[in-house]
Amino acid sequence: MENLSDAIIVGGGPCGSFTALNLAKFRVKVRVFEEHAEIGFPTHCPGHVAINSLKSLGLYPLPAKIVENTFYGVTFHSPRGCDFSVRFSSPITCVVNRSLFDKYIAGIAKNRGVSYHLNSHVDSLIFENGFVKGVYAEQKGKIEKFFAKIVVDAEGISSRILKQTRLSPINRRMLVNGVHAEVENVKDVEQDTVEVFLGNDYAPGFYAWLIPKGEGKAKVGLAVKSGNPKEFLQRFMLKHPIASKKLREAKILQITFHPISLGGPISRTHSDGFLAVGDVASQVKPTTGGGLIFGLSCGRVAAEVIHEALGRNDFSSNFLITYQRQCEKILGLDVKFMLTVRKMLSGMSDEKIHKAITLCKKLNLNKTLRNVKDIDFQGKSLLYLLRSPRILPALFYFFFLYISANP
Repeated sequence: MENLSDAIIVGGGPCGSFTALNLAKFRVKVRVFEEHAEIGFPTHCPGHVAINSLKSLGLYPLPAKIVENTFYGVTFHSPRGCDFSVRFSSPITCVVNRSLFDKYIAGIAKNRGVSYHLNSHVDSLIFENGFVKGVYAEQKGKIEKFFAKIVVDAEGISSRILKQTRLSPINRRMLVNGVHAEVENVKDVEQDTVEVFLGNDYAPGFYAWLIPKGEGKAKVGLAVKSGNPKEFLQRFMLKHPIASKKLREAKILQITFHPISLGGPISRTHSDGFLAVGDVASQVKPTTGGGLIFGLSCGRVAAEVIHEALGRNDFSSNFLITYQRQCEKILGLDVKFMLTVRKMLSGMSDEKIHKAITLCKKLNLNKTLRNVKDIDFQGKSLLYLLRSPRILPALFYFFFLYISANP
């Protein structure tokens, strides 16, 4: 059959490319369709990633030009001006140039034999007897058929292709609208510390961040449950009592907008001849909105399951449920914990958030947290922290806040 591949991947972002790369390691014939003219554009997130998680995925160390900075610490700013800082015993996160990071993964995949189709808009799926069998893709104004034994949807949060299957898309009620800016002329920041700003006056329903890059440059952003995120960003940079001292004279070099899903993975990520990976499957941390590590981890699982499906010649939903079960095994505990935290944070007033941060400072929890190695899989990190007597009073207090915020 003409234009036949083992697997087609819709979307050339990091999750799509990492799935393709891991499939190529099994010598699987893969095509990736990317609607934009260049991999890595447009960028949608700041690229703040845990080093330990990148190592576990075989992606660290990265080429030096990709890593913009590394961090030993984080400072949380309460809505009422209390700061709680944690200084880790070793570098725990880094910030990457997202365009170069995406290109890096795609480049390795290409070297492994993956075929990339840029400027290629996937219009719809091809169905035969209820099975997904390929895609209709528009290239140079012409729509062509491309067939495959399985299609992986890594299109991102739009969910346009996913909606053509029997799968339920992202819960839109659990979306926040994010804005991310690259800025210069930033003043008085600690170069190895990320700053998080909480409070409904400047980032209702989420938080704002400041990620230094060095040489007076930084990544600044926030997300909001309602309202215009750009207006909130301008207000944050000019009027926040702490952030404005650092950002009032800053110049925005680049700005992008992107919705973020905080509702946890969609209920079903597989159907006959079809898998969903990354943002389209809401494989995103409900606490921070970070989706890179969860999406990359699930992309690797998808490749392993597809390889086994090829060996069995079985692309039925009954077999592909293995993908969902394995992803749930990796993410399940952590997602449940983070959804609980998200529900608590979303229901807390600024005054309660301030009291919670004040308590963390009073209990010297920075001493307990400084040896944490894993900030992506937060449920497992909590189990580690339970060994410390300092954490118990805080847990009781946060449980009370959860109950009072969500009666």
